[in-house]
Amino acid sequence: MTLKVFDLSCEHEHVFEGWFSSQDSYQDQLSQGLVRCPVCHSDQITRRVSAPHLNVSHLRTEPATPRADSAPQARAAVAAPSGDQMARLQAEVLRQIRRIVRQTDDVGARFADEARRMHSGEIEERPIRGTASVEECRELVDEGISIMPIPDILDDDRLQ
Repeated sequence: MTLKVFDLSCEHEHVFEGWFSSQDSYQDQLSQGLVRCPVCHSDQITRRVSAPHLNVSHLRTEPATPRADSAPQARAAVAAPSGDQMARLQAEVLRQIRRIVRQTDDVGARFADEARRMHSGEIEERPIRGTASVEECRELVDEGISIMPIPDILDDDRLQ
């Protein structure tokens, strides 16, 4: 069975995937209010533009038979969660990331200065977040200071 994977979002711009057996199945579930945001449970869902997923597994060739002198390859046990399980898992991951972001000190536009002061040992290190220009970000990276962008969807303060 081929599944259609759609990038979806709610009116609060929470982005998530939906897996459906067909376009019609998606439309039917959407019209019945069955498609809900895993973060806020909104049923106001829109489909986002996304790259197509091509199932090309049938094009793969079978692996060569292992030689007698080669060591057996380890195989890992895997599971395929149901759509509902996947939605709950994604929602939990987002909740945990938001919890971590909330535990940082929001230094606003002072981000680059605070990061430099911590890096130089002038002040004690602590988890911070804030805003910085693209140029400031480049300079911090060039100085060996590790930073990472936080999308709005993960920063509750920016969603308000």
